[in-house]
Amino acid sequence: MTETGDETHLPTFEPGSQTPPRLPCAYGNESRSQDPERTPRAWPEVAERISAGAAVMSAPKADNTKTAEAEGPAAVSVCADGSELATLTERRDFLAAARARRAPAPAFLLQARKRRETEKAPSAQIRIGFTCSKKVGNAVARNRAKRRLRAIAQDILPIHGKPGWDYVLIGRAEKTASRDYVDLKADLVRALNQIHTSRQKP
Repeated sequence: MTETGDETHLPTFEPGSQTPPRLPCAYGNESRSQDPERTPRAWPEVAERISAGAAVMSAPKADNTKTAEAEGPAAVSVCADGSELATLTERRDFLAAARARRAPAPAFLLQARKRRETEKAPSAQIRIGFTCSKKVGNAVARNRAKRRLRAIAQDILPIHGKPGWDYVLIGRAEKTASRDYVDLKADLVRALNQIHTSRQKP
């Protein structure tokens, strides 16, 4: 059979009947048109969902250590003479100190009492508490006043405090935060001497 020149260049099938190549649908959307020349459609909402999910996954868990520390036992430090300096945490101890001896100072009020032998606290402990009410100022002012009272207590009580005693330092508005630190320490020494030489009943 003789082939003509035109037949040798004819395709074996008609171009209109060719099935377009099947490409995977973007993001699994099989309902999208399969036009091979069409630019794939962007899907910003998917990226937003991914970003939002990543933000949720990377969000830190709530830190509960502060609550655990607040409920834990009072901190205790050992003084040079072997006595222990602990922090008062229970309300009944603050109330008991308020009913005992007191010594006013320019920047604070010192309350003190000698513990009974029947109490559970070790006899070698010196215990100290701090009170700064809203009269002292806002939260920043109260925290500053407490830090200063805590600092002078750590410097002075191991030397001039007595084991078996509870002390409470009460801050005063503005004066606790503004008084010179050296004067604060001297005030606490004088207040302790007044407490321990007083004839009031403990």
